[in-house]
Amino acid sequence: MNNFSPVVLFAYKRLGTLQKTVQSLQKNYLAEKSDLYIFSDEAKTSLDKTAVTAVRKYLHSINGFKSITIYEASINKGLANSIRDGVSQVLKTHETVIVLEDDLVSSANFLNFMNEALLFYKDESKVFSIAGFSMPIKVNTEFDNYFTQRSSSTGWATWRNRWLKIDWNVSDYNEFKENRKARNNFNKMGSDMSNMLDRQMQGKINSWAIRWCYHQFKYDLFSAHAFVSKIENVGFTKDASNTTETYNRFQTILDSGLKTNFLFSSDIRLDPKIIKQFTKPFSILSRIKYKVINLFQ
Repeated sequence: MNNFSPVVLFAYKRLGTLQKTVQSLQKNYLAEKSDLYIFSDEAKTSLDKTAVTAVRKYLHSINGFKSITIYEASINKGLANSIRDGVSQVLKTHETVIVLEDDLVSSANFLNFMNEALLFYKDESKVFSIAGFSMPIKVNTEFDNYFTQRSSSTGWATWRNRWLKIDWNVSDYNEFKENRKARNNFNKMGSDMSNMLDRQMQGKINSWAIRWCYHQFKYDLFSAHAFVSKIENVGFTKDASNTTETYNRFQTILDSGLKTNFLFSSDIRLDPKIIKQFTKPFSILSRIKYKVINLFQ
């Protein structure tokens, strides 16, 4: 594969986690062959201005990639709008994107996995996205991936022809919210799904990811996940914008990074044994457990 997907990185105010994200990305085998696009959001309040300024100073010191393009927003867009706008902008000139936020440490073979998967599933319209993150999944298989119907927002990739089809307004929401069967089916990928979409549509949260997941559910699409996680989230800190818990219930084991050629499955379906393990952190019991734990952190 000679043409590698561009990497899109979203940054806000956390210099420490951003540096970890960039340093691990620089160690990727394909870093020097990859174009890096960075979108830096503006400070939401005057209290964040100093931190954002420090982040932007650091961004201009980054090297180690084929090219680096930095976009500095003049207003605070928030994460959801930043990602929607930034990904759409890059996809105007590229067929694919690999997306990271500023609190994700990657294994050295992360870009290998993502690029190979993007190529392998390019013409398979049922595959909606590639996910570099995974909880530890115990299963005997020769393949390096499994399938879910819940897209990951933690180190992911997609294609232009999938991204452009998303209805960000969720125009059929009024029908969905009254359809108990549809809500139960949506929740098969996690007990939080329908409630999260409700909160989004009520204006209580601003999530691009739940709308992304709803589109996937509506059209019976799949995400291809790495069996061994290529991503570790180091952003569970008190100054996080969206991950306010300090105890991470999505703790995983990061890939050693030694493998660079992957075997992907063409059998696009849900494996009940895998899905049971995948959805465990999203269960009601797990969510209650970790809310209690974080109260005492």
